[in-house]
Amino acid sequence: MAAAITLDRITKTFGPTTAVHGFTLEVPAGALCGVIGPNGAGKTTLIRMILGILLPDSGRLSVLGCGSALEARDRIGYLPEERGLYRKMRVRDFIAYMARIKGMPDSAIRREIAAWLDRVGLGDAAGRRCEELSKGMQQKVQFITSVIHRPELLILDEPFSGLDPVNQRRMKDLVLGEHRRGATVLFSTHIMQHAEDLCDHVVMIHRGNKVLDGSLSSILESRDGRHILFEPLDRGTLPAALGRVDGIQGMEIEGSAWNVLLEPGADPAEVIPALASAVTPARILLRRPTLEDIFIDIVSGGGGEGGDGLRAGLGVEAGEGDA
Repeated sequence: MAAAITLDRITKTFGPTTAVHGFTLEVPAGALCGVIGPNGAGKTTLIRMILGILLPDSGRLSVLGCGSALEARDRIGYLPEERGLYRKMRVRDFIAYMARIKGMPDSAIRREIAAWLDRVGLGDAAGRRCEELSKGMQQKVQFITSVIHRPELLILDEPFSGLDPVNQRRMKDLVLGEHRRGATVLFSTHIMQHAEDLCDHVVMIHRGNKVLDGSLSSILESRDGRHILFEPLDRGTLPAALGRVDGIQGMEIEGSAWNVLLEPGADPAEVIPALASAVTPARILLRRPTLEDIFIDIVSGGGGEGGDGLRAGLGVEAGEGDA
């Protein structure tokens, strides 16, 4: 399958800081690919180089078969992380203006604006000024401008920013709809659950370096389960009672349960019965590692050191903003 995006050892520096270092990536046409990592990892810089907003210091790239995204700009949709609306314009006029820039004929614009506003739950907002909208509403208007011309390639930088949980779900459905239409989708996020919910391909970036690149299924299947969720029948149980079991590397509390990390090479089939013998369980199960677990394991060298700080940089899924 042809590649929609090809990056060959691209690097970008800002003064003494290397934001992206020797990055190589191929995104097949038709893929739904997530670029994931904590805030400040280099995701936005990478996207801006793909779009031609920034030029790499070294390396080569191609987008939709062109040497620059600027040569294929009418075939690309882009949702930036920052709000980019003309605040005094009315919603319908702003969307129409952006659609004309992408080459849409006026005969189709009005019909498409009405359909898209209804689809995102803003059917009554067409005549309002952009500045009158909440942050979440503005995000949805910007999404419309990125897809109204039916792009071949859709690039979304933190598309769930500013959305409450209900509208995050709506946004996921909209992104999946564009993918089913046939668009190649590349989006960045620091919330790894979003990538796990949506992507068929995942690229992890940390401090400007690619640390993992592959299909979601192969990444998850390649990692042995090293985490056991253990909920004691007696919630007053102290962790020391579990810590004496052979094969346990560490534990952290998770609600009413304990997330138990096994030592490398420990056999869950031996550790689980030993845990149950040491403390009567209300619930015990082997957990498949999440993308967040895998990322932290990779960048901490497999030992989990510094995991709390990394998790903080990866954010939370719910409650980030308004509707």
